[in-house]
Amino acid sequence: MKEHPSEITIREERLTAEEYIDFLKRTDLGSQYPKERFAERIAKLVQTVSVSLIARDERGLPVGVLFGLTDFAYWLYVTDLGVDRNYTHRGIGRRLLQTAHELAGGEKDIAVYLIANEDAVPFYEKCGLKRADDVMKYNHIEWTEFTVS
Repeated sequence: MKEHPSEITIREERLTAEEYIDFLKRTDLGSQYPKERFAERIAKLVQTVSVSLIARDERGLPVGVLFGLTDFAYWLYVTDLGVDRNYTHRGIGRRLLQTAHELAGGEKDIAVYLIANEDAVPFYEKCGLKRADDVMKYNHIEWTEFTVS
């Protein structure tokens, strides 16, 4: 039975590391995390991120997640935005992004930043985000490729 977007609820809550790892297996986000100290770092992530929005279906299964960092005054940096492969193209990702933007302070005050993989660029462009070339990077870590499966 297909779910309708109205049956999806979005709220602020914290997932356990186990719930998030299970969710990652059902999304394409699982390829963005390096292998090094994976479980330890995921546990830290789910407990400390400043914005944690979870979309759940009528059975309570997490079907969408948005994690972000914000100062609640000027900017929101989306670190993770994913939707269960069985729930894509239903507006869940867009609703998560809009909810996070409002939670952080709203469109009049908050600029949204993120790093998107090439496959996700069309989605973000539909949401009104534009490519930027003014991002600085400091990263001297060599990550081991890894996919959560």
